[in-house]
Amino acid sequence: MPPSLCQCGSLRSNHGSVATEDAFGAAIVSKWDSAQHTTEGPTDAYGEVEFVGAGRRPSKFIRLSDTSDPAAAYALVTHTWKIPRPNLVVSVVGGEGEVRVRAWLKDVLRKGLVKAAQSTGAWIMTGGLHAGVGRHVGEAVRDHTTASTNPSTHVVAMGIAPWGIVEQRRSLVNPKGLFPARYQRTAPKSPFCPLDANHSAFFLVDNGTEGRAGGEASFRARLERYIAQQKVGAGGCGSIEIPVLVMLISGDSSMFKRVSEAVHASIPCLLLAGTGGAADCLAELLEETQPGESLKTLAMKKMQGKFPDNELEQLAEEVERIGALRELVTVYSDQEGLEEFETILLKALVKACRRSSEATSYLDELRLAVAWNRVDIASTELFRGDILWDPRLLEDPMRDALLGDRPALVRLFVENGLDVGQFLTWKQLEFLYAGAPEASLLHQLLERRHGIVSESSSPPEYLLVERSLPDFHLPQVAHVLHELLGDVCGPFYAGLHPDGHKGTGVSQQTLDYATYLNELSPNPWTDLFIWAVLLNRREMAMYFWEMAPDAVAGALAAARMLRELSHLETEAEEEAAMKDLAMRFENLAIGVFGECYRNGEPRAYKLLVRRSHLWGGATVLQLAHEADARLFFAHDGVQSLLTQNWWGEMERNTSVWQLLLTFFCPPLIFTSFITFRSFVEVDPHSLMPFSPPPHCPSDTEPPSPPSPPSPLSIRQFWLRRWRQFWVAPVTAFLSNVVMYLLFLFLFSYVLLLDFDPPPPKGPSGTEIFLYVWVFTLVCEEVRQGCFVGPHPIRQRIRLYFQDTWNQLDITALLLFMIGLVCRLLPQSYESGRTILCLDFMVFTLRLIHIFAVNKQLGPKMIIVGRMMKDVFLFLFFLGVWLVAYGVTTEGLLLPHDRRLPWIFRRVFYRPYLQIFGQIPLDEIDAALIAASNCTYDPVAIVMENAQPCTNTYANWLVLILLVVFLLVANILLLNLLIAMFSYTFSKVQGNSDIYWKSQRYNLILEYHSRPALAPPFILISHLHLFFKRHIRKVQSAKGRHFLLELSEAQDGRLLTWESVQKENYLVTQARQKRDEDTERLRRTSQK
Repeated sequence: MPPSLCQCGSLRSNHGSVATEDAFGAAIVSKWDSAQHTTEGPTDAYGEVEFVGAGRRPSKFIRLSDTSDPAAAYALVTHTWKIPRPNLVVSVVGGEGEVRVRAWLKDVLRKGLVKAAQSTGAWIMTGGLHAGVGRHVGEAVRDHTTASTNPSTHVVAMGIAPWGIVEQRRSLVNPKGLFPARYQRTAPKSPFCPLDANHSAFFLVDNGTEGRAGGEASFRARLERYIAQQKVGAGGCGSIEIPVLVMLISGDSSMFKRVSEAVHASIPCLLLAGTGGAADCLAELLEETQPGESLKTLAMKKMQGKFPDNELEQLAEEVERIGALRELVTVYSDQEGLEEFETILLKALVKACRRSSEATSYLDELRLAVAWNRVDIASTELFRGDILWDPRLLEDPMRDALLGDRPALVRLFVENGLDVGQFLTWKQLEFLYAGAPEASLLHQLLERRHGIVSESSSPPEYLLVERSLPDFHLPQVAHVLHELLGDVCGPFYAGLHPDGHKGTGVSQQTLDYATYLNELSPNPWTDLFIWAVLLNRREMAMYFWEMAPDAVAGALAAARMLRELSHLETEAEEEAAMKDLAMRFENLAIGVFGECYRNGEPRAYKLLVRRSHLWGGATVLQLAHEADARLFFAHDGVQSLLTQNWWGEMERNTSVWQLLLTFFCPPLIFTSFITFRSFVEVDPHSLMPFSPPPHCPSDTEPPSPPSPPSPLSIRQFWLRRWRQFWVAPVTAFLSNVVMYLLFLFLFSYVLLLDFDPPPPKGPSGTEIFLYVWVFTLVCEEVRQGCFVGPHPIRQRIRLYFQDTWNQLDITALLLFMIGLVCRLLPQSYESGRTILCLDFMVFTLRLIHIFAVNKQLGPKMIIVGRMMKDVFLFLFFLGVWLVAYGVTTEGLLLPHDRRLPWIFRRVFYRPYLQIFGQIPLDEIDAALIAASNCTYDPVAIVMENAQPCTNTYANWLVLILLVVFLLVANILLLNLLIAMFSYTFSKVQGNSDIYWKSQRYNLILEYHSRPALAPPFILISHLHLFFKRHIRKVQSAKGRHFLLELSEAQDGRLLTWESVQKENYLVTQARQKRDEDTERLRRTSQK
């Protein structure tokens, strides 16, 4: 060593006088030691470094001592530099210097290591210098960053380099920090090397040496051990210890000690065989020996000539120590195939745990498999049968799998002993909702509801909640579900949360908060199914639907929620996915119900009308109506039930003329003119009623033969026949149609022939009878809005006003009342007559609703409604041309006319008539204008002393505008309207049968709930119903036709039967798909 050069590698002139005095001279100090001969001070190099010409954002850097606390360094990275915590740390060691890197190794680094880091959220630790393997890792990171379009997939490459060999390190020095420091890479001089521009952060470790490598090794090893003790997990719950893996590429003799220290710190190592150096030597030794066999002798032989002879003894001892923990070492070479590198990493970590048969030893690797979504590794390596997993140990990985959308892993955990009923507490469910991605629509809805709730009240119990608990609570989820499902479903999660949220169902004692959090969900599969649907997770929702009870109702409820969510979603791709999944669930509901219908019609009918306690007391038909499931309503089983309820106990082939004749001649009911189904036939195989009659204790017990009729039985026969005819919805519909036609006839008669002057001369007796009739209509609308349905009165009124026809009824009745008041006052008599005339038109339009019962006319109603939307769009374009043409021609022809009514008439009304051919050429064409007594005086025109004269200046322009206007309006716009009408007609007409069957449900349900008598005789039915329901407390037998309340045991048996049919349907679908795939493969092979 030159006398001017210190043992630390720096020039002696660079040291201070204290360092170079005799006390530290060569006579006393035989060997320089960093711990004894250096002092520490505040760092003078930190901040951000910008690599000139690299074209990337600045990287973080700091200069620190080799004895620095790794905890402080880790906190600096995660808190100050805001780099996300890793799910894995891969420390790449070896491969220093300008060595030749083989092509397969470059592929491993680029396609394996960097890809694994991106997919798992890993950190890659290297030497950070632009040389050797560190340079190739940096280039792989650069290529990945260039190709990736997602900023969230940024790969973290962290360089830990020795300060003493960093080229241009003085440009990084500034005691106040540099933001950024401009770093220019120059031609390096050995042994110095520049930093690699593709790393995200740098730890520049200073041990006092200059120009010597290896000064960072101790700090890097301590940092790896510290990170291996930290925890990270989904949602920040800290359930996963961060795995650290040392990957050795080539390497010199110092790598033996590096690997030995790593495995003794329980850090697994991955050796890349075929890269040369220490990696190949260790790989050969481990492959040629068996566990428990000594490696020292063989190691001495293998290392002869490859490593310094004076170090062989020490290196052999390190190899012996490595062999003692060989289960922590995994060997990989290019001969093993193109297996995904993340699989290699995971297998290396799992292999490191095989020293123990305890399931807890594999827990971190299981959670890592969840983070990487590697169900193949989890099933083959972790659930291979020799590890006994405690179901409680699977709860945290299960939660991570749910939050990470890992349906295959969720299924694997359930198959291996996880009990969802014991797993899903209210706390877990709230945590799942709180873990919804911030970009998801569910998170936005809950956040909006959370803001409303927090503004309205802040209960004192929240002060005791730990910060780790989720912010979203189940009452907020219940509000979101109410917004999506509507009023047909009762409140979800009622009376659970201690802040006082209670539903309208059965009262429940409010639980204290601790008990509430640990309370198990009574319906875990349904709760998870709702959660998955709200997040639009297709595979997860499908799996939970398969496991949950009440399959048909659940599928239709999911279709309703998804379609409502699609209206709120702003992302087009997500909206399309929601609509597609909604259609998928509707098809599943059709398939399962079809299987039920084929295997038992009576039970299938009960399935449609039973109240589902899992879905807030709603029936399948109600959920299908809310979900707009037209295809479900078009199913033969649903239509069979609707037809059966429509005809009541009459035969379905009864003609309309028979009903009309019987309606006007009631004694025909007691004859054979109309055929009724027999009592024994109706009861066990239909829904009217579901419960067996007194003489038939069960459905399976055959009925006894009918006894000869007695005088009492004849009386019962007459009463039953009378009731069977008048209670049928088809009879109620027919009576309402007939009486409504008579009402319109009476209304028109009063308006045209018997509309007397105001009192005291009028109104006449006929008009008073009309008022009484309208009063009965009002009473019926009040009954429909306030007394029909099981919901509270506010929900009944809200549901009533949601129907378009009810809105039309209210409009007609309000207009009649206004017209009546105006008609009775002398000063507003004519206004009242005008209002009543308009009201007659509204009442007449109500007849369109009757068409819904007809298979041919019903779809035409929908066509007319769709065409009305087309008309409004067309009127917008037409209005633009009307205004443009009308104002222009008015200004050219009659510029002196100031009368506003005439101006508006000629601007709008005259161009509109011209479209249909009424063109007054004698007022437009100067050649045809006749001489008349006219004036140009605006005052005389306003006083109407004379007609305005037509201005003939630029009359040729008026004619050209007329031609252009007729060309656009008559040919272009009208044909556009016809084309729009044709498209709408063909679209609806092609699905006319489906549309008709869907809207038929509303009509049948409406007349099913109506009294037998129609207005004005309906008051009799109202009084009878009031006496029967409120005085005698008799429940309606008709109510069970569309709303059946089963006991808990009956409901359980029905759901069990439905589950069996669901399994049969899914097995059939899987078999069909397998047969289709087999046939497709057969055809492909033949080609």
